[in-house]
Amino acid sequence: MNYSFLSLPATALAFALVTGNTASAQVVTSAAQAQSGTYDVEPGHTQVSFSVLHFGFTNYLGIFSNVSGTLILDPKNPTTSKLSVTIPVDSVQTTSSKLNDELKGTQWFDAAKFPNATFESTSIHVTGRNDALVAGNLTLHGVTKPETLKVHFIGAGINALDKKYTTGFEATGTLKRSDFGVKMYVPYVSDEVQLRINGAFEKQG
Repeated sequence: MNYSFLSLPATALAFALVTGNTASAQVVTSAAQAQSGTYDVEPGHTQVSFSVLHFGFTNYLGIFSNVSGTLILDPKNPTTSKLSVTIPVDSVQTTSSKLNDELKGTQWFDAAKFPNATFESTSIHVTGRNDALVAGNLTLHGVTKPETLKVHFIGAGINALDKKYTTGFEATGTLKRSDFGVKMYVPYVSDEVQLRINGAFEKQG
């Protein structure tokens, strides 16, 4: 079961705050201190957002949810870690219900034909105490291309609400959607897509 402060009953939230029994009290912020092991994506708090420049006026945002996948984490030898994620394309959401439907259609993501986007890591290059470049193969719209994400470790520890050991990362990257055959309205809606991923993972076993 997934929890968030927004869904907690008021009495439970008050108890957590008064007693100091919050997740932040148990979190380590150094990647080297995280526990090694196999983790599953925690979909309730994992978000894949994207941004495109819309007709030169605004940076327009969208988001995918219900992500699944596995992280094999080895903080002592991080280059051996592995990441595999699956993103259901029909989970796409914007502030326009009409656009949501269009994005799922054949002129954009064609979710019926290509229901999932996937990312499989191929290498990890550590760039700092809590930072790394994660290269991998992104499959979107039936096309597979190499892409690289800048990944920053946020924290790890026992979630005081559900008692599960959890670790979290933020990742950013840039891709060209035309590389994946998604060319609608280029260049009026930018070919370049900015990605920002907030990933939560729960340790298994």
